[in-house]
Amino acid sequence: MTTMLQLIQQATNELGISTPASVAGNTNQDVVQLLALSNATGYELLRRHAWRALTKPYRFTTEYLTTTGTWTTASLSVTGIPSTTGLDTTYMAIGLGINQDVFITSVDSGTQVTLNQFPTESATATAISFAKTQYDLPTDYDAIVPRTMWDKSKHWEMLGPEDAQQWEWLLSGYIATGPRIRWRLYGNYFQIWPPTTTAEYLGFEYRSKGWANAANGAVKNSFTVDTDTCIYPDRLMVLSIKLKYFEAKGFDTTAMARDYMYELEAGMAQDMSSANLSFAPRPGTVLIGYDNIPDSGYGST
Repeated sequence: MTTMLQLIQQATNELGISTPASVAGNTNQDVVQLLALSNATGYELLRRHAWRALTKPYRFTTEYLTTTGTWTTASLSVTGIPSTTGLDTTYMAIGLGINQDVFITSVDSGTQVTLNQFPTESATATAISFAKTQYDLPTDYDAIVPRTMWDKSKHWEMLGPEDAQQWEWLLSGYIATGPRIRWRLYGNYFQIWPPTTTAEYLGFEYRSKGWANAANGAVKNSFTVDTDTCIYPDRLMVLSIKLKYFEAKGFDTTAMARDYMYELEAGMAQDMSSANLSFAPRPGTVLIGYDNIPDSGYGST
């Protein structure tokens, strides 16, 4: 693949300006500007089209801990837990006298956690479950792809995204659970409801902001090394760098803007396939119908 250095060298050759032997770490002001313009192109193209190479799957299994503990109506603490390893503030508590929407606010020790609501009943060495309901989004997450959220264990589509009002109704209402998992994006989390104490395999597709790649394949959000590559068409990158360079210098960009738009439209059109549309659609004939019923011999001998 064409590297960042090669893209900028191609652009400078076409512009008729000094061609750098290296870009990253180069202190020449023109080279510094060309690197910044290259990154600006990457950031902007991210928003221009749902590039195929940036669509990725994300899969995870729900996490939970079924254990025992002791709590009272006068304290927010749950004590006597055999082990709190793995618990954090993304876990919800489920147990005798513990309301809905009760989260851990702190893990105080290897045997104690603090909740955000007082229990309505006391219990000693009683079963309690902690279910994780907030899951980190991928590190390169930029946007979610609609209608791709599935509970793969039950083969059901998850319901959502729920808005804030619906979510509070689920957390606080009397009728708030069901067989389907619901979801919303909350802060930097993919949040699910209801909390589950079984291992459910969930997944969705998302659009990555990692338009650049290191030589070892690592995803990056910017060009930082001469050997970095990107997911965009080479010619589109070169034309954009040239256009931005002329804009920054205050030169006439009419011809360059035209060339860039032609290449952008072609790149977006060729990036994804499209469905065939018929001006005279007709029902399929894969099932029994008038097209495949025999004229005679309906099973008689």
